[in-house]
Amino acid sequence: MGFWCFLFCCDLLIPFLLIVFGRLLWKHPPAGVNMAYGYRTKRSMKNADTWRFAQEYCGRLWWKIGWIMLGLSALAHFPFCRASQQTLGRFSSALCFVQCIVLLVSGLPTERALEKNFNERGERIRNS
Repeated sequence: MGFWCFLFCCDLLIPFLLIVFGRLLWKHPPAGVNMAYGYRTKRSMKNADTWRFAQEYCGRLWWKIGWIMLGLSALAHFPFCRASQQTLGRFSSALCFVQCIVLLVSGLPTERALEKNFNERGERIRNS
């Protein structure tokens, strides 16, 4: 049961970090474009407007995804509480892999939103 508890906590780290960093980006984004902290892509770093938009959008998205992944990951663990260490290890590895894929793919909606709201020069597109 101790190994299960350990892996349970480890498997909730990615969702927990998404919640924490999502909230930070959303509510307390980095003041200016930087290379150290924030949602950093070529499109998001064009100017201060694209930077603020990307931080808020990505932050809200990560916060929502984090809560969903936290619940699903916790629920998915319970059927394995009496499983062997080998089975539990395989499940935990697969779950972590899926969580990482979700984290990587979560950048796509942010990039689409940037593309929809800003032109190639980083100027806001005015909808008539």
